Amino acid sequence: MSDIISAQSVLLDQHAASREEAIGIIALKAAELGIADDADALRQAFMAREAMGETGMTDGFAIPHAKSASVARAAVVVLKNAEPLDWPSFDEKPVTCAIALMVPDGEAGSEHIRLLSKTATLLMNDGFKGLVHQSSDPAEIAAAIQKGIEG
Repeated sequence: MSDIISAQSVLLDQHAASREEAIGIIALKAAELGIADDADALRQAFMAREAMGETGMTDGFAIPHAKSASVARAAVVVLKNAEPLDWPSFDEKPVTCAIALMVPDGEAGSEHIRLLSKTATLLMNDGFKGLVHQSSDPAEIAAAIQKGIEG
């Protein structure tokens, strides 16, 4: 599971104008990195999940997640946006950081739930949230997420 996230999977200072655009950027990056073979199918899977209910958490974070046949392996892509995005969230505040989870259809029950649970747990840690919000080092952010998911 050592390749769940890498520094190349962390997108800093993005300029998405909407939740939909942010998810599109994430899907394109996943395809570029070989995580998914069809960016549009992955984007559609993310948006189908968004239609089911908010993935915005609290304190400026969202955890968009998708399971799709287009996904080759379980992975995480992080998008930090330069401006807050209107994104339905539990605290009804805008989102600046999306930690996107994607898994192949075949891992939908087990790996998907594990990743979602571990990521949600990370977002209860003020130290982790502060590091992600403040850091401009993709490797540092990737390492913090990798450690939290493996732990």
